[in-house]
Amino acid sequence: MGIFADRVALLGTENAFRVGPAIARLEAEGHRVIRCNIGEPDFPLFGHIRDEVKRQLDADNTHYCDPQGVLPLRETIAREMSRTRGIEITPDRVCVFAGAKPPIGYSQLLYCNPGDEVIYPSPGFPIYESFTRFVGAVPVPLHLEEDRGFAFGGDELRALITPRTKIIILNFPSNPTGGVATEAQLAEIAATIREHAPEDVRVYSDEVYEHILFDGAEHHSIASQPGMAERTIIVSGASKSFSWTGGRVGWAVLPTAEEAAAFKNMNINDISCVSPYNQMGARVGLGSMLSDAEIRRMVSAFQQRRDVVVDGLNRIDGITCHKPRGAFYVFPNIGGVCEKLGIIDAFESLDEEQKAATSPATIFQLFLLEKYHVAALDRRSFGVIGSEGRHFLRLSIATGIDDLREAVVRIGQASRDRDGVADFLQEVEAPWTFDSARVAENTSQSSPTTVH
Repeated sequence: MGIFADRVALLGTENAFRVGPAIARLEAEGHRVIRCNIGEPDFPLFGHIRDEVKRQLDADNTHYCDPQGVLPLRETIAREMSRTRGIEITPDRVCVFAGAKPPIGYSQLLYCNPGDEVIYPSPGFPIYESFTRFVGAVPVPLHLEEDRGFAFGGDELRALITPRTKIIILNFPSNPTGGVATEAQLAEIAATIREHAPEDVRVYSDEVYEHILFDGAEHHSIASQPGMAERTIIVSGASKSFSWTGGRVGWAVLPTAEEAAAFKNMNINDISCVSPYNQMGARVGLGSMLSDAEIRRMVSAFQQRRDVVVDGLNRIDGITCHKPRGAFYVFPNIGGVCEKLGIIDAFESLDEEQKAATSPATIFQLFLLEKYHVAALDRRSFGVIGSEGRHFLRLSIATGIDDLREAVVRIGQASRDRDGVADFLQEVEAPWTFDSARVAENTSQSSPTTVH
């Protein structure tokens, strides 16, 4: 009998964090690693929010508070969500969490019995797939195809809906693809849900990137569609919009006050409450004209970076990169690079168990990190089920534009280094998986192919 419960083996992770020890080791060895792995804006917290947090600390607002969220913040969320979504929301339907991630797991714990099905986008935020398995529900990936701009319509969704469907997860703007839903697209999806999904299905609408939009794109919520507010969980937060990932303030608007109370009880059982001084900072940030100006400045920088990176990647032989309309990631197809570097052939030579633990994109991702010192994430980091044969990387553009230009140069160099890949594959034990402990063990004594 092992020390851990059986369900621990079902729980995945978020590789954006898991790559950290390998980056730290490389930097300790004197290499300059360009960090394109994590989704964290590289801008400071907006000054007016920081000042409010300081004021709250000075006022000793540092004690337990309402586990559902302090009323002034919930009132502000209800007002702003009502205004921007065009629906009526009351504070008793709002619940505040330690970031926008906890309600993913809470939703599955609260709504799903073992065997119930969760439909989620793939590629998508990794916790969607990870937590579904952990609670005993059945993960049902909705694969987003490059030739459709990583979008989907009602027909694709309808094919996955069954009587056991309990949660349908949407994420616009999308991580990792940067997809932004049009109002017409959401209308089609909503019609499919109304006509074909079980009455008690819940739509989990992850809108945490709602303010990161390019080329004049506008954010639309499925909750604004007829008949959808009463079955949609709208989720957002302060991490991306306010460049405040460490503040850990997220929120959800639930279809009913009864459901919000259930989420509150999850907070009571899990974290007690979110720090009240940060909640009051988020209240000041929401709907402020000062926030609007800071967000515009940040988005303008992200759009400039996006254009530089996408244009540069598309000039590399073997890479094609769709231009995202939101979030702060690019998601290039590296299938041609994997082919010409011999990575796909090397992958095909592995046995079935080894293949299940890695992918050609994973191998290139780790070669890029270890030998060219660019940290990115592979396609498997955004949903493993059905990811075979899909050769993509995610690059975060939430880093300085000069570093991003250098990252593109290094990716171009790596894409031509067939001999370096061959040497790299000889240095490590197959299967070459995304395991930072193995990275450290197998490469710490190796000479780099190139030095940056």
